[in-house]
Amino acid sequence: MKEEKVILVDREDNPIGTMPKMEAHEKAVLHRAFSVFILNKNGELMLQQRALHKYHSPALWTNTCCSHQREGEHNLEAGTRRLEEEMGFSVPLEELFSFIYKAPFDNGLTEHELDHVMIGYFEGTPRINPEEVASWKWMSLTAIANDIVLHPETYTVWFKIIFKRFFNYIKSIQ
Repeated sequence: MKEEKVILVDREDNPIGTMPKMEAHEKAVLHRAFSVFILNKNGELMLQQRALHKYHSPALWTNTCCSHQREGEHNLEAGTRRLEEEMGFSVPLEELFSFIYKAPFDNGLTEHELDHVMIGYFEGTPRINPEEVASWKWMSLTAIANDIVLHPETYTVWFKIIFKRFFNYIKSIQ
């Protein structure tokens, strides 16, 4: 299997090269990423529970899907691709904002990403890929915010960072 590479970027999101994904996470090098948030008509967010065998953050709850863009792939194309791969459905996505964050894991790896946050809307039942996803559920944004305070250990490190920005963004446009 070909090793996945990430796109290294500067702070303005200009590509400056590529690096194997694992190496980028070992060295905490800034790279491009995306996070997809899928809402239903009730304003609930579709959360996924990461597969139990993932090399980091197994069994933790996180946003609908997230990953890294491939060389030559636009942000929305990448989000659409990964949403289909992980959750088994496709919907139109819109990019909301991007920002840089850095989050170390217990296993010595670090996410240092310029993250493009996207939103889409869906009313159906996903066809989850068991290699990527253990489970899924809908939760209101307020319930998620409260649960993160009460049970932070059940959520991925990056989701807690990104969700706060996402929640504030959604509240600001309502």
